[in-house]
Amino acid sequence: MPAAAAAKTRRIGLVSDTHGVFHPALEPVLKGVEEILHAGDVGLPEVIERLSRIAPVTAVSGNVDVAVKGLSYPAFARRDFYGLRILITHYVGTPEQPMPPVAEAIKTEKPGMVLSGHTHKPSVESAGGILYVNPGSCGPRRFKLPISCGVLNLRPQEGSAAPQAEVVLFDLETGKELIWTGG
Repeated sequence: MPAAAAAKTRRIGLVSDTHGVFHPALEPVLKGVEEILHAGDVGLPEVIERLSRIAPVTAVSGNVDVAVKGLSYPAFARRDFYGLRILITHYVGTPEQPMPPVAEAIKTEKPGMVLSGHTHKPSVESAGGILYVNPGSCGPRRFKLPISCGVLNLRPQEGSAAPQAEVVLFDLETGKELIWTGG
């Protein structure tokens, strides 16, 4: 049996725009992930500390993080899983027309997926052969948008991984989780 076929599905937690809040729904949703990727606007170092109790965290800085003592993350980070390169940044612009620094990072890094935040609006879409995922915001509710995070399921296939991103929306009235895969 080829090594890729014997490898297990990997679950990666996707978080953004916590704005200093560790939402209680994060722990059960992210339980069992092997790593958490935070796309900026962390807000307070305690959020990363709490997330780190679940799994190791890779984070980037968002616009609200620049003035927060104890937060010093890069504007871009990169993670590779099963041959899938993920570029993490806080704000992309749009997948069809990324902001110049993001477009340059995409050209240099050649990711299969770009993880971002900033808009607080969850989205999963493809453009130019790249999967763009914004897990939305799991901090204070803003703009009447849902509270959400994401889970990336990576199944190995020959030469790389087949990414399947899900955004988990939290129904604040019932406490239930709703899975949304874009569209």
